[in-house]
Amino acid sequence: MEKLIQGYYEGERALYNSRDLEIHECTFDNGESPLKESKNLKIYNSIFKWKYPLWYCNKVYCENVTFLEMARSGIWYTTDIHIKNSAINTPKQFRRSKDIKLENVTMPVASETLWTCKNIKMTNVSSNGDYFCMNSENIYINGFNHRGNYAFDGAKNVEIHKAKMDSKDSFWNCENVTVYDSIIVGEYLGWNSKNLTFVNCTIDSLQGMCYIDNIKLVNCKLLNTNLAFERVNNVDAEITTKIDSVKNPYSGVIKAKAIDEIIMDEDIVNKDKTKIIVGE
Repeated sequence: MEKLIQGYYEGERALYNSRDLEIHECTFDNGESPLKESKNLKIYNSIFKWKYPLWYCNKVYCENVTFLEMARSGIWYTTDIHIKNSAINTPKQFRRSKDIKLENVTMPVASETLWTCKNIKMTNVSSNGDYFCMNSENIYINGFNHRGNYAFDGAKNVEIHKAKMDSKDSFWNCENVTVYDSIIVGEYLGWNSKNLTFVNCTIDSLQGMCYIDNIKLVNCKLLNTNLAFERVNNVDAEITTKIDSVKNPYSGVIKAKAIDEIIMDEDIVNKDKTKIIVGE
């Protein structure tokens, strides 16, 4: 592979349509789309300062790379990209891309990031921004710290381990989501979704987990969670703490240490379709 070492590149499409290239200690400044439509790139210890650096690329490896804020919308329509030990300090990163691997990556301004992408694997990733991972699918995450509302709206086939999420309206309009060993804080968790599972999780959610088809909670804690499970079909909840209140579930089983208030409006639900077990 050809090597570029400690270069400075500016101007539009500075290295357009590159092939089989190693880039070391380089800076890309003041010019859009420097590596657009490139293939088989290895990028090390380099800095991207301007817009759209990696559009329509294929097979890209980045390590110790920094994307500054003006490198926004940086990776769109790209396939097979692995970013490791790097900082992505820009919004709207990753759009309509697939086969994405992020390892030890920080994304402090990650609004509208990872939209409509497929086949995503993240390990030890932190992010901050609204509408993270919207309408993406086939997502596996292990080690995740996120702050920002509306995370994973419209996502499908999601598996998350060891997350800490501060996110209002997370997991809305989702399908096939499983979360393990995590802490989730945020109102209205999971509305309008299908097939949600939480295992060994701690959840704090005003009016959380409503309007869902098929939700399962295994060995979970619900803190500061009221009006839960409203209009939920087929709830299977094993809660090791008190639930503040439960309102109008359609069907299923809810087991909890205690429930302060149970609301079953007979003109809305058939209370015989939901079994509620307290204190066992």
